[in-house]
Amino acid sequence: MSEATVNLELPYILPSQAQKHVTHNEALQRLDALTQLTITASLATPPSDPQEGTCFHVTAPAAAAFAGKDGKLALRQDGDWIFITPREGWHGWFMAEDRMKIHDGSGWIIFDPIGTPPFFGVNTTADSTNRLAVAAGATLLTHEGSGHQIKVNKAAAGDTASLLFQTNWSGRAEMGLTGSDEFAVKVSANGSTWLSALSITGQGQVRMPQRPLVRATRGGGVLTPASGSQTGFSTLSVNQGGFTLGAAVAGGGSRLIVPVTGPYLICLGVEANPAGAFSVTVKVNGTTVIASINDNDAASASYGNCAIGMAILTAGNWLVLEHTGTTPLDFNYDKTELTVVML
Repeated sequence: MSEATVNLELPYILPSQAQKHVTHNEALQRLDALTQLTITASLATPPSDPQEGTCFHVTAPAAAAFAGKDGKLALRQDGDWIFITPREGWHGWFMAEDRMKIHDGSGWIIFDPIGTPPFFGVNTTADSTNRLAVAAGATLLTHEGSGHQIKVNKAAAGDTASLLFQTNWSGRAEMGLTGSDEFAVKVSANGSTWLSALSITGQGQVRMPQRPLVRATRGGGVLTPASGSQTGFSTLSVNQGGFTLGAAVAGGGSRLIVPVTGPYLICLGVEANPAGAFSVTVKVNGTTVIASINDNDAASASYGNCAIGMAILTAGNWLVLEHTGTTPLDFNYDKTELTVVML
């Protein structure tokens, strides 16, 4: 039979032993130190004025009263040192470091109850896709004295690094590097069909592929619209953002339909061979003037002119040209035409 327990090395009281209280008290001393183990500090030499009941981790190279006790626990008891050999799996609170450590059989290592878990959920369940999940009214990421960055890293240019905004788990907006290294802002009305509202190249150029803009012409060469008539358009040589042609106009061509409500820049270009006073006017819904060119001179040589205006247009509004006078106009591309751009 051994004379001490296996794990804590508490001495047994043997049947024929004299002064059994000594053995009993020694066991109590060890229990007092090892139960709720608290280690005051890690030292290679004893402190100058150790307090009774304090425990120290002896580090190498141990010296003075700790000489030859590297790695052991030194318990101060009754004015003397009791040395205890820690075992694998023991836990101790290191007061000087304010942390828990665990003995791995060769030394003390930091005990990290969290470690590097594959998933981590706060008030919700994480999974293999959403490895970090938080359910809360707000999530705060703040500085610790200066600035703060949120970093979203992707493996390759064709991958995605972005922030996705959802309604009831269905995507509605996304911003970041989505499938390329250009920064982009995308939106969706249903979570499946996405439109790029803005993209910025690595050189800083900004594109807005959904911005409504159009360059509209009627075509047909040189024509002389009747005074008081209205004409429309037949060709949208540049078209972005949803402009369309609507109902036919009596003087030729079709109405130009505005796709989105907002402020617009309007540019009217006219190529004329004046036979007398004339005007060309851009009208909204056939009535409201938003840009016009007026020439009250007598007949003159052929010339080009341009008028610029700005107006708030509503989705579904339609635009036409209204004419006065009987002046031949060139309706070909880059001659008499209308350019409209949402601001």
